[in-house]
Amino acid sequence: MKVEVLTTPGCSNCKVLEKMLDNLGMSYDLIDVTEKSEYLEKYPIFTAPGLVIDGKLEFTGIPKIEDLKKFSR
Repeated sequence: MKVEVLTTPGCSNCKVLEKMLDNLGMSYDLIDVTEKSEYLEKYPIFTAPGLVIDGKLEFTGIPKIEDLKKFSR
């Protein structure tokens, strides 16, 4: 499973999501969308963070921990 967190500089909600993923033992890549605009073309998020799992935008903003647990293994 490939997990990507779409972030922006200084995003406090992004840090919250990173901590949630860490607590669930999920590995992920951080993608700064201000540096990689092609991600915004592919995943048009209007609020950070965006959570992409296996190439599909699953969440924007902070998801509920119960929803995240469905993806943890």
